[in-house]
Amino acid sequence: MDHFEAIIKTLLEHEGFWVRQSFKVNVTKQEKRDIGKHSIPRPEIDLLGFNQRENHLFAIEAKSYLDSPGVKFADLKEDYDIPTGRYKLFTCKNYRDIVLKRLKSDLIEANMANAETTITLGLVAGNVYQNRNDEIRELFSAQGWLFWSPENVRDKVNALAEKGYENEPAIITAKILMR
Repeated sequence: MDHFEAIIKTLLEHEGFWVRQSFKVNVTKQEKRDIGKHSIPRPEIDLLGFNQRENHLFAIEAKSYLDSPGVKFADLKEDYDIPTGRYKLFTCKNYRDIVLKRLKSDLIEANMANAETTITLGLVAGNVYQNRNDEIRELFSAQGWLFWSPENVRDKVNALAEKGYENEPAIITAKILMR
């Protein structure tokens, strides 16, 4: 389990979401052909955050990139016909449409969603190359996607320090750092 994902999971839970990590989407052989890659592995969504009251699900990719240059805006604004690179769900519309449709079908079949459940794609970044958060936010807003910048993550972690005691590593760490 990725520790960054675990922290984001905790943040989502404290915002009222039911969260599932590392959800594999069961694309069919025909869907793989429709995607243009007949032998791809099952797509995996890092985090699913479900808001029951609104019957809304966020399908979130979590990229820490803490000791690397970070999420690159140029990579996110690419547009591919065949899924390529690290951000396939964001950069290939056909892939995204097929995977999110199959995700919803899988969730309905597992009694975890219904026909009215809406899904929004999202990205949570621990580091953004050249601090181009505003450009990413603008791109994602135009697509109707969620984006949490490193500053959003930091602010949400800081807010955890204000919570009552819970035996949760992310909360304990936040309390230690905010003393």
